[in-house]
Amino acid sequence: MAHHHSPLDVLLSRASTDHLVEPPPKGDDIRTILSAGLRAPDHGKMRPWRYTVIKGKHREAFADLVVEAMGRQEPDAPEAKKTKRHHRFSNMPMIIALGMHLKPEGKIPVIEQEMAVAAGAMNVLNALHASGFGGMWVTGPFCEDRILLTALGLPEPHRLAGFLFVGTPAKHSDERKRPEIDDYMAVWKGDAIKFAADAG
Repeated sequence: MAHHHSPLDVLLSRASTDHLVEPPPKGDDIRTILSAGLRAPDHGKMRPWRYTVIKGKHREAFADLVVEAMGRQEPDAPEAKKTKRHHRFSNMPMIIALGMHLKPEGKIPVIEQEMAVAAGAMNVLNALHASGFGGMWVTGPFCEDRILLTALGLPEPHRLAGFLFVGTPAKHSDERKRPEIDDYMAVWKGDAIKFAADAG
């Protein structure tokens, strides 16, 4: 388990990393971590989260599916890019597909259902960090491939918000410089807001 001074320290110290090694979370650990995703805001109780875990010997076959999807969605992609993506998907300790089970005909706008999935993914990344693991959220045009989506139990109109690479951080992430909150925060006092981050 990771040791932090407070829950707020967990949030403020999290950083994405794809320098990941064995082991990934297992058994009850991964169930608990993914359960944190189900705590995300969910207007209308649409419950759009669908998590598919890919691990062990199945990573190689799944990497093949990803590269095939790339070939359909990015026919001009260089072979080096396909090789790199195959290597990443077949060698990450664990991959979690972020399925979005959408109901366009429902009373809740689709964008709110998608935001619930995104909020769930952030909860999962925070739970990974709090449990001593690490992760990175990855996307790409291949995530729109209908054959890949069907293999993940996501036929039309359901979609994919990307994948989480998951494992144990190979090293402590360097403390990268973060934006200053004053550039992204304002207090409304009746006049139109101008953010410092938008200046210039």
